[in-house]
This record gives sequence, C-alpha cells and structure tokens, in this order.
Amino acid sequence: MRSPSSPAGGAAPPAGSARLSLDLAFGHYVLAIPRDGRSRLATGWLALGVSALAASGLLAVFLALARTPGVNRYLPAGDFFRTVLVAHVDLSVLVWFVAFAGAVWSLNSTPRALFVGRLALMLAMVGAIAIAIAPFVDPPAPIMANYIPVVDGPVFLTGLGVFGAGALLLVARGLFASPLVGVRLDGAGTLRFGLNAAIVAGAVALLAFAWSGLAVPRSLEARAWYELAFWGGGHVLQFAWTLVMLVGWLLLADASGVRVPISPRVVVLLFAIQLVAVFATVAIYLAYETTAVEHHRLQTWLMRLGGALAIPVVAAAIAVGLVRRARAGPIPANAKPLAAALVTSITLFGVGGLIGFTIEGSNVRIPAHYHGAIVGVTIALMGLTYWLLPRLGAALPRPRLAAWPSVLYGIGQLMHIGGLVWSGGYGVQRKVAGGEQVLRSTSEIAGMGLMGLGGLVAVIGGTLFVVVVFIAVRERPYTP
Repeated sequence: MRSPSSPAGGAAPPAGSARLSLDLAFGHYVLAIPRDGRSRLATGWLALGVSALAASGLLAVFLALARTPGVNRYLPAGDFFRTVLVAHVDLSVLVWFVAFAGAVWSLNSTPRALFVGRLALMLAMVGAIAIAIAPFVDPPAPIMANYIPVVDGPVFLTGLGVFGAGALLLVARGLFASPLVGVRLDGAGTLRFGLNAAIVAGAVALLAFAWSGLAVPRSLEARAWYELAFWGGGHVLQFAWTLVMLVGWLLLADASGVRVPISPRVVVLLFAIQLVAVFATVAIYLAYETTAVEHHRLQTWLMRLGGALAIPVVAAAIAVGLVRRARAGPIPANAKPLAAALVTSITLFGVGGLIGFTIEGSNVRIPAHYHGAIVGVTIALMGLTYWLLPRLGAALPRPRLAAWPSVLYGIGQLMHIGGLVWSGGYGVQRKVAGGEQVLRSTSEIAGMGLMGLGGLVAVIGGTLFVVVVFIAVRERPYTP
C-alpha cells in the first residue's frame, strides 16, 4: 500500500501522528493515524484479519449446506462437519478479532518496540495458516469446546500454540507501548482509553488461559479439559472484543456525521466499569477451583453484568444521534458504507443479546445468540476496515459497492439466527448436522431451511466485503 496522504487541519495529534484530510470533523470521537512503522504494522495485521475472514467464509459454505435439509444428504456429516466448524470458528472469531485488534492497537501506540510487534505478526500468520490447513491434514478429531474449539492433532495444536505466542507478544507490546490518556478526556482520549482497556482485558484473558491450563487436571477426558481450560479466558476475551466494538461504534458514528449525545467522560466511566468486571475475574480464580460449578456460574454472571450497562447506553445514544442526523439531511455518499455498518452492527448485536434471554436447554438457540453478538462485532470491524483503508494508503472503498456487504451480511445473519431460534423452539440440537439433526416436523425443516438460506446470503455479503477490500488495495485513491 502507498503511504497515507498529508494531514489536514484539526486538533493537534500526538507526536509522530497526523489527522488525515479524510477525517470528518463532525464530533468528538476520532483517532490519529501515525505515519511511520506503526501504520505498516497495522496494515499487516489488517491483511491477516481479512484473509482469515475470507478463509472462514469459504468454510461457512460447507457448514450452511451441511445443515440445509435436502442438500446435507450429499455431504458427509459427523466429524467432517465438526472439523470444518472448528476451523471456521477459530478463523472468523479468534484470528479475525485478534488480528483486527492488532491493527488498531498498533495504530494506538507509541513507536516503542516495533520489532516485537513485527515478530508477533509473523508468529500469528504462521499459526493462522496452520489452523486453516489442520482440518485437512490432521486426524479427524474435533473437540467442540466453547470459545476455542480445537482439532486434537499435532498441526492444529502447534498452530494454535504459535498463534497464541503471537497474541502474547502483541498484548505485551500493547501494555508497554500504549500512550497515556491524560487528564483531558476529549473524544480522542476516550477512544484511546477504550483501546487501552481492551489490551488490559486481553492480558487478563491470557492470564486466565494460563491459570486454567495449569490448574485443570490433565487426567480429565480431552473434551472436558479443553472446555475448562478455555472457559475463563474465553469469557474475558468477550470484554476485549466488546470494548473494541464500542470504540468502533463511536468512531463510525463520528465519521458518518452523527453527533453522539453522550459525554466522553460518561463513556470512559462505562469503559471503566467493564474494566472492573475484567479484574474481578482474578478474584473468581482465587476464590474457586477452575473445576467448580461456582467458577463457571460466576464467569457467566460477570460477563452479563459487566457488559450489561455500557453496550445499551452507547447504542441508545448513537440511535438518538442517527435519528437527529437523518432529520438534518442525507448522509454524504462516502460515509454511507460506514453508517450501514454501524446500523447493522448495532441491530445484530441487540438481536443476539435479546435471544440470550430466551435460551432454555442445549439447542440451536445458543448459536443463534452468539452468532448475533459475534456478527455484530464483525460488522463493526468491517466498517472500521473501510475507515482504515484510505488512511493506510489504499483507495477509498467505492461507496455504492461498499455499502452492500454490511447489508447482505446483516440480512443473511438475521435469517440465519431467525431459523435457529425457530428450530430451537422445537428442540433441534446444536453442533450437529445432516441426519444427526433428527428433523421430525415440517416446521423444524422450514426453520433449518431458513437458517441455511440466511447462511448463504451472509457468505455472499462476507465475500463481497473481501472483494471491496481487494479492489481498494489494488486501485489508486478513489475520487467520487
């Protein structure tokens, strides 16, 4: 990619950074973009994330077909479905989220220890490649643990370990090189606080993974061991991803010309409440064994309570700002893809959260819940990718084309989770496919059919997003 364009006017950025002329000075929530090795490092992380999302999208086609009545009979089920599901989940959630966090954390850093950041990126790339190819070369031994499912084979486990080492170095550099927020809590400082808080959450998550890995008895059956080993750290990671998402919502709102009627100080307070919940994880580890029922329950309650305040408050404030902006006139063409991603992300995350209150037992309502939440985060990061591309030297994504991926992805996922909720009401079980689903009634078949169709629409939207990014990287800066 080419180097970013020259800075324009505006508030003075931190040393070594520059506000770009592409920034719209509508409100408070903006970030400065450095014009040195940090931008190149961020570009590498962003390329890794988009590549992982593209690979997971290809695998998602097989997942949707394997669950679609009438089509699944032509595909192998059982271990084939679960092995592909492992790679899909880890690429679309773990690798994509970590890589995108690496991009924004690199931008929101001082120039210290860039060599550590480059080493972290190299390890993460090697690990991601191993994760992607493992289902095709490792023995078919999928273990559907929550948060980080695994293929119990040497290639996958080695890849996961190498990727984890890269994530460890990424977080370590983030803790060392993150800029201080200072006492002046303006919008830029607020976003910086949110990103710094996400790094802290990532550090606590890594601590929880290590703690659980050492504390969980190795004598347990593999499925139980991985479930317990990843439970605590997986919960904490959700705080990191939601903090990055909230930063993305505020930035996308500002870039879309939406004035968010909420004080930066209030936002910092909401972020701080999430941080308190993150640190409370350590108290849970000190109070209860990792195998105790109380350990599991408290982690779940902590995630619900810690995230229950900030997300709806910020979402409501942005919704008010969007209504006021709509009354003021049309959103500029260049900002429409950002606004589309913002609205779709808030909608999906909200729907996923509401579905969580309807869960009873172990059925496909559970994946409906987390698909809504995870896709809400993903679409926010897609919108941020559009915002970052021209600031990292690529072309400005074509506005008309770039608005469609979020819309298609969002509609497809609403259909997908709607079908899962419908079928979950009839007791259709999760993590199964083909004949294992035991679809007895027309309603169950219709629900899973809607799920499959929605999954394919979402794959089209995700594929189009990758195409939009590829075009922006290949083209010269776009002039509307």
